[in-house]
Amino acid sequence: MAQDSFDPTKRHLLIAGAAAATVLAAPALAQVQDGTTVFEAPKVTRNNISSFRMLDWRQYFDNTRNGAILADTVSRAVHYWSEDQSIYKLYPSSVPLNDELTRTGKTEVIQKVVNPPWRPTASMKERNPDWPDIIEGGSPDNPLGVRALYLSWPAYRIHGTHDTRKIGRKSSNGCIGLYNEHILELFELAKVGTQVLLI
Repeated sequence: MAQDSFDPTKRHLLIAGAAAATVLAAPALAQVQDGTTVFEAPKVTRNNISSFRMLDWRQYFDNTRNGAILADTVSRAVHYWSEDQSIYKLYPSSVPLNDELTRTGKTEVIQKVVNPPWRPTASMKERNPDWPDIIEGGSPDNPLGVRALYLSWPAYRIHGTHDTRKIGRKSSNGCIGLYNEHILELFELAKVGTQVLLI
């Protein structure tokens, strides 16, 4: 018998192996009482994800005068529309750790700061007494990153961060954080007077 001839016993092993691989690769199945087979989606835990879906500004703003920024703390995303609506941007963001630190509603950009210094608020110092009183702008460990848009609410900012693990998470003490490359872009697009809505 030639060495390359087919052995029928090996054929059963190949078929069984292929069937097992198919079962392993298939989605989870469940049988319903009437005998119908239904597919069940695997349960996935998502700890660091933003909901990337485009939104229409008209759902949130009356107009786009001076541009409009929507910070969605639920989907952990920041949306920007230019005044003439020719530019739309969508960025993943970090959001406040809990509802007590979260402020929602309408505000606006009142100041744009390059390499902002960071000073913890009194409540932050109370929760974290070992934190420094200030971290100068430009420092690699500055929590505000390379740019910040100061809002009309005291101590609230949309800013960059060097700690990229925070993006897509509930991780801030009240501010909205972006990757440094994204705040650089948004900083150029936004202006003093750009309307902001946090939801």
